[in-house]
Amino acid sequence: MTARAELAALADRAARGDLQPHDDINWRMARMDPATARRAAVLILFGVLDDIPSVAQVGPVPADLDLLLVQRADTLGSHPGQVAFPGGGIDPSDGGPVGAALREAVEETGLDVSGVDVLGELPQVGVPISNFLVTPVLGWWASPSPVDVVDYGESARVFRAPVRDLLDPARRRMAVVERGGRSYESPAFLVSDAVVWGFTGLVLNQLFDHLGWTRPWDSSRKIPAPL
Repeated sequence: MTARAELAALADRAARGDLQPHDDINWRMARMDPATARRAAVLILFGVLDDIPSVAQVGPVPADLDLLLVQRADTLGSHPGQVAFPGGGIDPSDGGPVGAALREAVEETGLDVSGVDVLGELPQVGVPISNFLVTPVLGWWASPSPVDVVDYGESARVFRAPVRDLLDPARRRMAVVERGGRSYESPAFLVSDAVVWGFTGLVLNQLFDHLGWTRPWDSSRKIPAPL
């Protein structure tokens, strides 16, 4: 089965309600009040996007499978400097999570959405620190278009991360952050001179597990979360 077919099958499972969230996502959702939480959406966009193979020599996916990511500007008041999926709040005119995810991707990266096949929505994930309920929208980049930073006040860079590198056990860590006298951990990925952690790391970790792409890695290897 191709990577696209595996992703489409996962989206179908989500539509049927067959995906069981990890305990850490259940914990986040338990802290959210749906009545007051703000709605947002992100675009998780996979595709065969360039001819530069991954650094990792082996893996469960092709070397040319990539994922579109952005690094948020350091000047932003919310999650500054973090690596993220393109996305943001859902506006009434968006018509729902898919419309919001695509619009935000255009505004942040210049993406031509006519080349994107939307595969489906994944279950919501809570972000208690900013009171967002986020719907991940899974997509396949059927006809790639140029992407880059549109507004440096919003994003520091736009890049494509080789998925095989994200799955490389040597590049997996747990990121640790201290808040309010408590220690919190999130799955982290070291890729393209960046650390993917927090909400994005959590979603990727669960996504790869659901797809059966995760390779065994040492979760005792910890790093301070880049704040």
